Amino acid sequence: MTPMKIHDRILVGDVVQMRKPHACGGDVWTIYRVGADIGMDCRTCGRRTMLTRRRFTHRMRRMLERGAEPPAEGQGRHGSA
Repeated sequence: MTPMKIHDRILVGDVVQMRKPHACGGDVWTIYRVGADIGMDCRTCGRRTMLTRRRFTHRMRRMLERGAEPPAEGQGRHGSA
């Protein structure tokens, strides 16, 4: 498996395993926000945290599940333009 790079695609809903466990003992997280920072929910205790994209890519061990692909351009929440 190749290591994740900072420009690799991260989707809301992705489930990832991190290298170090959280204080609760869980190491599996769900992505809830993607941008310059990555927002994650701990699947064990529900705690939310945010990491910079760089720190996230270094700390992620592997992708467990992929989130849903976002709608194609022009197929957003409000329909076509």
